Amino acid sequence: MRASTRVLQQWAHSRPNSLSFIGLGRMGSQMAYNLFSKRFAAAKDSHFVVCDAVPDAANRFRDNFLHEFPGANMSIAPSPEQAIIASQTVVTMLPSSPHVRRVYLESGGLVPTLRMLTDEQVKSTFLIDSTTLDVQVGREVASETRKTGAEMIDAPVSGGVTGAKAGTLSFLVGGTEDAFQLARPILERMGARIIHCGASGSGLAAKICNNLVLGVEQIVVAEAMLLGQRLGLDPTVLAGVINSSTGGCWSSSVNNPVAGALADKSPPSDRDYEGGFATSLMIKDMGLATAVGETAGSPLPLAEAAESVYQASVTRYPELGNKDFSSVYKYLKQAAEEGRKVHVGGIVST
Repeated sequence: MRASTRVLQQWAHSRPNSLSFIGLGRMGSQMAYNLFSKRFAAAKDSHFVVCDAVPDAANRFRDNFLHEFPGANMSIAPSPEQAIIASQTVVTMLPSSPHVRRVYLESGGLVPTLRMLTDEQVKSTFLIDSTTLDVQVGREVASETRKTGAEMIDAPVSGGVTGAKAGTLSFLVGGTEDAFQLARPILERMGARIIHCGASGSGLAAKICNNLVLGVEQIVVAEAMLLGQRLGLDPTVLAGVINSSTGGCWSSSVNNPVAGALADKSPPSDRDYEGGFATSLMIKDMGLATAVGETAGSPLPLAEAAESVYQASVTRYPELGNKDFSSVYKYLKQAAEEGRKVHVGGIVST
């Protein structure tokens, strides 16, 4: 069975020179902007396609992009099926494992659609998934994609919304060397560092390990900043001490959880924790780490503790779920002000 002849004919002329981006959330919209704007600057005849589960997100992205680049050729695909018919290069940036399964493997998804394309069209197709998801799910999706004859890499990112906007993300790539080299010029338009971690799934494994460190680190920075203030230290002075000493880290020097603590930067804490990496996504990532740790037989006591603290923070204050994960500081501060204790299992009454 072949995909609709009419649909294929509609896109056949532009497919080789077209890029599709699926997933226009906080990270995806910034990544797509950098990819498309730099590609447009280099090749004005490029065709761009955006797709999102929320139609308004795709419409808003297209309108904003065309306002800034009036000559650009951009379309909206109503489904992943249309996105891959339109473009032989597709980038996906999705929330989590279930979304990746749905977009890639379920009816109307990328892999079933590939099976309906011609052999030539399939072999020319290249898929890049930048979602942070379960390693086994990522490997399964890559395997099913390659069975069709198309190529795919996993390329999760590090750098957060700030890095996505600035185009300074680090891409942690899993896949063959040939696929890595094919992806490099695409990824370089969105990031500053492209790291080949190994075979399929290795990029995901590296990202999970990195975010394990980040999730634990952000909590201990929040603890230290809160403790210092309760001991009479000015938060700007304390941040300066930490950032110039052995405790220095990204969670303190760039994403400090105390508003006004960084005189030369504007972290999410300065904006009531808006515009950063959502706590709900950090809970997802910590869950991925603890799950894979159990499968691998690797003890993760701090990851388990951190996961429970983040979960307790959004259980008590649901609004923190969509705030930057450094908002865990607000949770700890409120507990201190109310005389409550925070334990690994969450909040306990005094």
